[in-house]
Order: sequence, then C-alpha cells, then structure tokens
Amino acid sequence: MDQKERFNQLLQSVGVPAAFDRDFLYQAFTLAFEGAKNVGQVAPSIGELAVNPVSLALYLINEHAFYLSTHPDKKQEDVVNDDNYLSFLASVSLDKYCTNEHLGFQNGKLTSRYSPFMSTIELYLNFILGMLSRYKRNDPKQTLVVDIMSKGFNIAKCVASLLEGGFETEAFSSWRTLHENECILQVLIKNGHTAVEAYLRHMKYAAAFRGALESKEATDEVFVEIKANMKSFDLKSKDMKRYIEYGWLYALPGVENPADIKLNFRDGVEKFAGLSAYSKIYEMSSEIAHSSPLLIYSRKNYVFHIALLNLYESFFRLEKIFTSIYMSTIGEDEKQRYVQMRNLYYWELQAAYAQIRRSFAQFNSPDANKENKDPTIE
Repeated sequence: MDQKERFNQLLQSVGVPAAFDRDFLYQAFTLAFEGAKNVGQVAPSIGELAVNPVSLALYLINEHAFYLSTHPDKKQEDVVNDDNYLSFLASVSLDKYCTNEHLGFQNGKLTSRYSPFMSTIELYLNFILGMLSRYKRNDPKQTLVVDIMSKGFNIAKCVASLLEGGFETEAFSSWRTLHENECILQVLIKNGHTAVEAYLRHMKYAAAFRGALESKEATDEVFVEIKANMKSFDLKSKDMKRYIEYGWLYALPGVENPADIKLNFRDGVEKFAGLSAYSKIYEMSSEIAHSSPLLIYSRKNYVFHIALLNLYESFFRLEKIFTSIYMSTIGEDEKQRYVQMRNLYYWELQAAYAQIRRSFAQFNSPDANKENKDPTIE
C-alpha cells in the first residue's frame, strides 16, 4: 500500500466528508510533509524527530474544513485550484504541527503519562468508563447513580491529564469537584431510594431557579412548592439558593431535627458522606479554585503530591462503588475477566499509592519544616 492509499484510509477513518477533494488534500499534505524537512534544518530539535504523518494530516484536514466553513462565499472547486491557498494550507498546518507538537511551552512537568503512577490509573479509568458506556444513561429517574459515578470517573481522568501536563494547581482545583461528586454519590448510596427521590426533586428546583423548565406556569408551580417547603423549615428568602442546592439532605433517613442540618457542602454533604476528614484539604483546594495567593505561589511539588494522593483516594472509593454495581449486572465469564484485570493492576495502584503517601509525608516532616516554613508555599 503506497502513501496516498494510506492517506485516503486515514480520511475515511476520521470521517472526512465525501465532498472534500481527496486529491487536493493529499497534494497539500505532501507539500507540508516535504516542508517539514526544511523546518528540521532551521530547528534541529524537530529535525531529529520523525514527523508524525497522522498528526500532520489531522491538522491539515481540520484547517481545510475550518477555512471552508468560515468562507461560505467560496466554492471548493475554486479554492483547490488556487496555488496560493495550497501553499497557505500546507504552511499553516505545518506551523501548527511543529509548534504544538514539538515546540509548545512545557510547564515543568513532574510526571508523564508513561509513568506507572499515571499509566495504571489511566488504564483503569479508561476500562471503567468503557464499561459504564454500556449502561443506560441520562435518564435521572432511573440512572442517577450511574450518571453521577460516570461523571466522577471523567473528572478523575481530567485530574490525571492535568497532572501529566504540569498543571498541578488546576488538577488540585479540579479534585475539589471530584470530591463533591463522590460525596454526593456516597450519600445517595448509603441512603437509598429516599435520598435519590429528594435529590431528583431538588434537581427540578434548580432547573426552575435557572429558568430551564418548559413553561412559566411550570416554573411558578415549582416556586410555590419551594417556598412552602422553606416555610416549613423556618428558612428565609435569603436561604433559597442554599435550600435548592442542599435541602435534599433534610429528607435523609434518620434526620430527626432539620434545624441541625447545615445547608452547605462541608458541614452537610461531606459530613453525611462520612468524609469530613477531607475538610481541610477541601478548603485548601477551594482557595486555589477561588484564585487566592495559594494559586500563584504554591509549591509545585507539594501541590502535585497532594493532588495525586487525593486523586488516588477518591478513585479507590469510586472504584469500590463501581465494582459493586458492575459485578451485580454481568455474567460469570465477564466477572472472571474483570477479576483477572483487577488482580493484575489493583496491586500496582496500591503500591503506587503507598509510595505517593511516603513522598508526601516528607513535606510535613520536622526536617522539612525546621525553619518553620509553610510547606505549601514557595
């Protein structure tokens, strides 16, 4: 198979519209690919690396599609016969490929996606998300738990990607959202149908608050219900937003005195989830999320370790819930395959986690802080 045939196969595999001129795209690709040799003479760091033809082709295909979509006055048959456009397309595609793939800014990464600390948890996340994609989704009355769990694993994957990219503070800030997600999931799992029904009811309240219901009449009807419920709990109008977000906690089994419930995350949801031990860490993550000086001046290595440590701990809790649900819905053959995969990789996750904990402990050791410096700040 020659290069043009491989190029056409790539076009087909990525769903390039049939209306796109294949011969023109290949001509532009060949011009860009040849141009890479000249770039290598100017920038030896690129010349030493083999050009990735697939990445270069994808830049070119998308650049051409973008040009056509932003120039509706121009017909493709005119564009592809314009030598200036051919040179422009090849040049821009090559420029973006070289800059973004080889010369892009590096943020002082402390890990990479090839490290077992990242590759193992990424593998596990990809497997779980693949399995969850087979479940019915986005029907809250029936799929709320699966939907929340799926979102949690997606956020975990986002945190891992940010750490791999050298964005430690952003990863730690995103862990905050992951922690909120897992706490809500824990409360729903522990309290069953009653909690789920209450959460769904407050989802409707939130939709009304945002004006997202189907009609003004429906919105007005929901607000009548909200205000009546708030009055029964002796809440004021200023409490409405907090009631909409956290008032579902009032309906949890065992709540005898709603007045004892705090309508917030740390003293409400996190407490009922049994994860109050993370309160201080959550507070630190919130400071970063709200652009405090900690966002700007935090110690890169410290934030990396605390973000990775808490990513692992949240993942372990989510994985336990996933395994319980997954194992109850599959046949024996699939159970065996999952057990084999889990036996192979779960120990590596635990070994990595133990090493991360040992490394993180060094930040809080007397020797590390003998000058009474804050271990979080540079």
